[in-house]
Amino acid sequence: MRAVVVTALGGPEVLQVVEQPDPSPAAGQVVVRVRATCVNPADIGARVGQIPGGPVPPPFLLGWDIAGEVVEVGAGVTDLEAGQPVVGMIPWFQTRGAVGGYAELVAADAEWLVPVPDGLDPVVASTIPLNALSAHRSLEIMALSGPTTLLVTGASGAVGGFAAQLAVRAGHRVLASATHDDEQWVRGLGVDTVIPRSADPFPEQAPAVLDAVPLGEPANAAVADGGVLVSTRPTPPIDPARGVRQEIVMVRLDRPALRALVDDVAAGRLRTRVAATVPLAEAAGAHRRVEAGGLRGKVVLVP
Repeated sequence: MRAVVVTALGGPEVLQVVEQPDPSPAAGQVVVRVRATCVNPADIGARVGQIPGGPVPPPFLLGWDIAGEVVEVGAGVTDLEAGQPVVGMIPWFQTRGAVGGYAELVAADAEWLVPVPDGLDPVVASTIPLNALSAHRSLEIMALSGPTTLLVTGASGAVGGFAAQLAVRAGHRVLASATHDDEQWVRGLGVDTVIPRSADPFPEQAPAVLDAVPLGEPANAAVADGGVLVSTRPTPPIDPARGVRQEIVMVRLDRPALRALVDDVAAGRLRTRVAATVPLAEAAGAHRRVEAGGLRGKVVLVP
């Protein structure tokens, strides 16, 4: 099979297409023929060596999200079968590149995967796992006791967009910052107020803030004293005297939650979007597009 390997830490040029042996499933695993894998900022962080736990020594594989179909089933797997469309999240910070989605075939633990509902395109499905589970986990960490006001930075992006929708559905009043010229899409997520990303300071403080960009200090200033702020990466600490609970979201596998999120996208209850599909062999170019910014949606690698 073909796979894209990080051959050294550095720029997109370190991504090289190589031939690797086809994987076989161990007990509790299935082999998935990958039809789509999403390019995430976490992939770029791993490629340049900026990830929690320190750099992974090359060579290694990238890719958290996979969508495709099962081609082989290992011993002990009873809820997935050959030919079944699936989508799932590789817990990359655990596999540390020994397993990754930038490949034509992946031996994946069955617990990483859920079925894909009829009619959901694998390209769209591949944008869900890491991003929607991160959004879901962010709201879990906040542990909000009842409807409140929640500010989401980066609502034009995948994590922020999913979080805004989930918060609206939970009954919260959502203030959402949007990239320039992307206000209409963010408004369509059902939020109460759309804030231009250029706003400084934010128009009001909120008792709960998800800094999905993250912005750092501007988001710190936007959380009310005694509130909670969750960010997707480490940001400057808030003065303890303000009584703000400050957390970093680390995504975790949650198969029931992933199944529900995938079903919601398939049924149109949650929105996601794809900016471009790029051949797997052109992964370096896909990384350049993501690093250049200005995208409306995710870049997805396809065979």
